[in-house]
Amino acid sequence: MSKTVSRSSFLDKILGRIDHLDEAGLQVALQRLARERGFLETLFNTIEDGILVIDKAGALQYYNNAATRILGLPDNEALGEKAHRYLPGIDWARIRDFDLAEGEKTLRYEFEIEYPSKRFIRLFAAPLKGGEHGMDGAALILNDATEVRDETEKAIETERNQALTLLAASVAHEIGNPLNALHIHLQLLDRDLNRLKEDVKQLGQPITPAPEPIKRRRGRPRKKTEADPHTSQVTQETVNQALESAEKLQNYVDVAKDEILRLDYIVTQFLQAVRPTPLKMEPCSLNDIIVDTLTLLQPEIQNRDLLVRRRFLPGLPKAPMDPEQIRRLLINLIKNALQSMTTGGMLTLVTGVNEDEIWFSVTDTGSGIAPNKIRSIFEPLETTKSSGTGLGLMIVHRIVSAHRGRIHVESSEGKGSTFRVYLPLREPQARLLGQGSGSI
Repeated sequence: MSKTVSRSSFLDKILGRIDHLDEAGLQVALQRLARERGFLETLFNTIEDGILVIDKAGALQYYNNAATRILGLPDNEALGEKAHRYLPGIDWARIRDFDLAEGEKTLRYEFEIEYPSKRFIRLFAAPLKGGEHGMDGAALILNDATEVRDETEKAIETERNQALTLLAASVAHEIGNPLNALHIHLQLLDRDLNRLKEDVKQLGQPITPAPEPIKRRRGRPRKKTEADPHTSQVTQETVNQALESAEKLQNYVDVAKDEILRLDYIVTQFLQAVRPTPLKMEPCSLNDIIVDTLTLLQPEIQNRDLLVRRRFLPGLPKAPMDPEQIRRLLINLIKNALQSMTTGGMLTLVTGVNEDEIWFSVTDTGSGIAPNKIRSIFEPLETTKSSGTGLGLMIVHRIVSAHRGRIHVESSEGKGSTFRVYLPLREPQARLLGQGSGSI
């Protein structure tokens, strides 16, 4: 603070005595002013905030290196140009109307610029004192707050996602309880319907009367009475109507059971997506896991009349993995491939190994993925299917990441897609410093 006062006092003294200075005194004064100017320029060019000075007309009189970098100003070639050319959208009339009579003021603006790159800028404007009333111009301080804003938005987004994850997991858990109750009661209703149908069928069968004891009587034998055919026909029609109603009820129950199973699958998928389970690593045969998964999905493959081609590398070495999670990953990838194909498509599964990884690929001959969607297929709730949940591929990506693996996608719209997953062949080993090592 004292240095600022001394400099101001020195400048005031020079300006007050400038008419009385000789050539030597004027030269000393100019040298000192030049040193102070050089000191200030070095200081301004060192700081990261942009500094601009405009005159009362809004023309640029000075700007530092940071302002050049932030706004893309040409080196010393923009002096004299209007500042609004490089900072559009600012209320320059308000800045130019600074009035010192109203007291010291500072204006603050927040805005985005697109050139030379997209940035979020905070601008502070303060008047430069000229006379008793009015000003000679304004000093503008540009603070590049892009990273701060991005970090703030990321923190807010993270907190929001955590809150939504907790809420979603709670809701999914609460939905699961009534789903289980509905499923149990539908099973009971199904069982009672089967019993009812059996009882109705029994009613439609003719009743055989118990044999009468044989008695010896004289005379002609008694004539047997025949059942009334009209009464028997009405009974059979009633039975048929009851069986038809029972079959309708059975269809309704079956549809409800299928929908509950579908909802249960969605809730399970959602819980797996938002609440991942820790890995249980063990040496596993990738070929065996794929075979087991194909056996599990065989009914669905047969229903779609699809061909399966296996190209497994014989003698594929075992690798550390969680077999249940890899199986879940395969189920999602294979189901995704099956749903993208129509009847008669082909599913191809290939396994292989390189120096540090084992890998497998799932290829289909389905509809493929549009180029504008392939970048976001692993994001939550993103799906290329009209009835998909967008959680399957998200779970795939999470499992691959948890195994420290990687996944590649190749797709041609209308021709099919290939998902290739690489998994580490060995678990990462902790690197220890050698004994006697003096560096880290």
